[in-house]
Amino acid sequence: MVVGSSPELHELFRPASVAVVGASNRPGRVGTSLFRNLLSAGFQGVAYPVNPSWKSVSGVRCYPDLRSLPEAPELGVVIVPAAKVAATVDELGRAGAKGAVIISAGFREVGDAGAALEAEVVARAREHRMSLVGPNCFGVFNTDPEVGLNATFSELLPPAGNIAFVSQSGALGAGILKYGASERIGFSRFVSVGNRAGVDENDLLTSLDRDPRTRVILLYVESLANGRQFLEAAREVTEHKPVLVIKSGRTSAGERAAKSHTGSLAQSGRDQLFDSVFAQAGVQRVDSLGDLFRLAKIFSTGLALDGPRLAILTNSGGPGIVAADAAIRQGLELPPLSAGLRTQLAGELPSIAAVANPVDMTADVGAEDYRRSLIALLGSGEVDGAMVISTPTGTMTGDRVARAILEARAATSKPIVACLFGLSDLSAEVTFLEQHGVPTYTFPEEAVEGLGSLARYRAWLNRPRLPVRSFPVDAAKAEAVLRRAAESGQSVLPEYAARGLLEAYGLRFPGSELVRSAEEAAAAAGRLGYPVVLKVASPDISHKTDVGGVAVGLADAASVRAAFQRMDRQVRAAAPTARIDGYEVESQVPGGKEVLVGVQRDPNFGPIVVFGLGGIYVEVLKDVTFRLAPMRPLSAQHMVESVRAYPLLAGVRGEPPSDVAALVEAIERVSQLAVERPEVSELDLNPLIVRPAGQGVVAVDARVVLAPPSRSGPSP
Repeated sequence: MVVGSSPELHELFRPASVAVVGASNRPGRVGTSLFRNLLSAGFQGVAYPVNPSWKSVSGVRCYPDLRSLPEAPELGVVIVPAAKVAATVDELGRAGAKGAVIISAGFREVGDAGAALEAEVVARAREHRMSLVGPNCFGVFNTDPEVGLNATFSELLPPAGNIAFVSQSGALGAGILKYGASERIGFSRFVSVGNRAGVDENDLLTSLDRDPRTRVILLYVESLANGRQFLEAAREVTEHKPVLVIKSGRTSAGERAAKSHTGSLAQSGRDQLFDSVFAQAGVQRVDSLGDLFRLAKIFSTGLALDGPRLAILTNSGGPGIVAADAAIRQGLELPPLSAGLRTQLAGELPSIAAVANPVDMTADVGAEDYRRSLIALLGSGEVDGAMVISTPTGTMTGDRVARAILEARAATSKPIVACLFGLSDLSAEVTFLEQHGVPTYTFPEEAVEGLGSLARYRAWLNRPRLPVRSFPVDAAKAEAVLRRAAESGQSVLPEYAARGLLEAYGLRFPGSELVRSAEEAAAAAGRLGYPVVLKVASPDISHKTDVGGVAVGLADAASVRAAFQRMDRQVRAAAPTARIDGYEVESQVPGGKEVLVGVQRDPNFGPIVVFGLGGIYVEVLKDVTFRLAPMRPLSAQHMVESVRAYPLLAGVRGEPPSDVAALVEAIERVSQLAVERPEVSELDLNPLIVRPAGQGVVAVDARVVLAPPSRSGPSP
């Protein structure tokens, strides 16, 4: 059993009995705060303080050790020095506890000595088949009134609700709990995973998916314990519940020098890789903690936006314009209202009102105008949701506007979000609206962002569920290429060998011949047909253009001979130690757009497919995107459409559109190769020429880096 993924994990947060080992009466101690929190939260089970220094803790009889307890606790909360934690976990396990929450610090986070202590704790937990949260964590809570578990040392506990929060940072978790209490944000569960020696975000996603009281799941992560497992778990969970994440550390994490464009891009674009993984799993990433909870607010209401069409209703033009701009940035639509609907609105509003979209009713309106206009807009069938902006004026108080909005909401199932401005305190009105299912925001952009998040989640739920396609492969040819490389000790396949592997997977290359003299080159060019390309063939030269190893547009035998002689001199001067297997003469591909398709094998994520603008500037422009293999057709399509250069492929300024369908298939074939051939550590198809629609794609340069034999085990 893997610690943290036991089938009892869901029930770990519903214990009938808890032992707090290290409970205390001493002011300022964690053991003091945590045990008092356990009692004050209304825990429905039995709480046992364990500490030989005290007769009682917070008025509850205290036991000197776990053996003295009248029953085996289901959950142990451990607050003892790091050196004693392993023995405590062992004692809990022998007593029959199902799990432990390790608050104690002093483990992996402090260095090698702490890591050794942590390994011992994990070994003891595994021996007893216990789930383990922490160490070095802030604790857990479950606000279910049938449980009432608060095993944290937070000073404040937010109200019960339907938002679950998982945090890798204990200090941040503490701040969030205070924020939730002050902002009346309701939580169902909170888990501080600390060092993730046992339970991690992947285990908790699955557990929270099963929790009927959790409607939306929030994650704060600094890294992913296992990127591949996260993708699989999150993709399953987001079919039922939205998952929002804030991932810190947006700087490049890669330091090693990669041998290929793809390897370099995957390292420098590490944070972009997380973006892609989240998108592939249906997880929505946000940039700030404020955004995290503003979006959680709208999801917690259970509102659904069935389409992108938004109506904006305001009594002030400026905020309406701000909201309209934000809506476009969020990918929402502001459809023009029909003539009939405009006539209906105009008949009920002041003559100076603007009945376009946004609908600016002007400052002369009252609360009843809000109610009637909202009902008309949402009942028209022309919009999917509405945003209401109100600045109370004159006799139109915030209270009357709030009640008018709720009356309109009662007449529709479509979502309404509100933005209330005012010189006076409107917190009571905001609370009133939110208690009745209308999320309310301070600024228009925040409200629109919430609606945009709803629309993105709906699009995820409505996406086509297409299976991963499997293409026929010439397995014998692929295995022969890899076998020859292994026998010769090659770690990098030169292009003429790499193309054999890729051709086995259905990738198309132009005609080519390997030559070793100027005369052989001219003869090969005559057989292939002009114009041709001449390239150096060397396992030691990654980027041929850097050493003068590529010549294009060679139109006759004389130019081929001259290019060969010139190239041979330049390459040997620029790379004197490189092994040169010869030179390749290749048919030149006429016309098309250059792209890159590659593979990078990551120890955390497994095989990653990279796509972007190709050619010699790829590492400068970094117009790339990533997906984990294997890939479904829709993921491959989204890869192509997500790069900034996509309009060039779609066709601009009268140019014909490129063969995007063939490109998508090529990406899927590379994805299949990445999964089936774990020997391939890095792969470059750069450039891959995308011909006009109907003419396919052609790879004109390929490079494959092989993993050392010890690394080429089963593909993740």
